[in-house]
Amino acid sequence: MSETTSPGKYHPKVVGEKCYLSPMSSEDAAIYTRWFNDLEVQKNLLIPLPIITVESEREWLAAVAKRNDVLFAVIDKGSDTLIGNVGFHNLDQTNRCAEFGIVIGEKEFWNRGYGSEATRLTLDYGFNVLNLHNVMLRVFAYNDRGLACYRKCGFREIGRRREAKWIAGHCWDEVFMDILDIEFVSPFVQKLFR
Repeated sequence: MSETTSPGKYHPKVVGEKCYLSPMSSEDAAIYTRWFNDLEVQKNLLIPLPIITVESEREWLAAVAKRNDVLFAVIDKGSDTLIGNVGFHNLDQTNRCAEFGIVIGEKEFWNRGYGSEATRLTLDYGFNVLNLHNVMLRVFAYNDRGLACYRKCGFREIGRRREAKWIAGHCWDEVFMDILDIEFVSPFVQKLFR
C-alpha cells in the first residue's frame, strides 16, 4: 500500500508522463524501511540488506548525501506518491561513467511502465546534464521484469558473472549491461533546449 505525501514535499527535477524524479528526503525513511524489509522487493537488489530499522535507514539517507552518488526519489505524477528510487552509483566524472540502480518499492506500480520511464528519465539526466558517456548496471538473471525494462531502455548485455547469486536453493548469473550516450535518444531533457 502506498503512502501519499503532502503537496510540496517533492521537487520535480526531471518530469515524464507518469512520474518525475525528485531529490530524496530523509522524511521517507519509514517508507524505505518497509520496502527494504519486504523480501519480494529485496530479492532483486544487488546488496542483500539485513533487517533494517527506520533509524538505520535515516542514517543511510544522510550518508548518501556525502557519497559520490546521484540518487532521486521516483514520484507518481498523478498522486505525488513516492513509489521508488533511482540513480547513479560510483560516479566517475573523469571517465564519464557510472553504475545505474533502480527500485520500484510500491508493488501496485509494478508492470505499469513506471520503471521504464524512471530509467529513461535518469539516463536522460545522466547523459545530458551530468555528461556521462557510459552507464552500466548489474542484474540477476532471475529478474525477468528488470531485464525486459533495461533492454527496452537500450541497455545491452556485455557479460555475465556465472552462478554468482545463491538464493532459494539455486545459483543464478549476475548479468552486466551497459548503454552509451550515443545509443540513447533523449525523450525529456533535450526538449528543454530546443
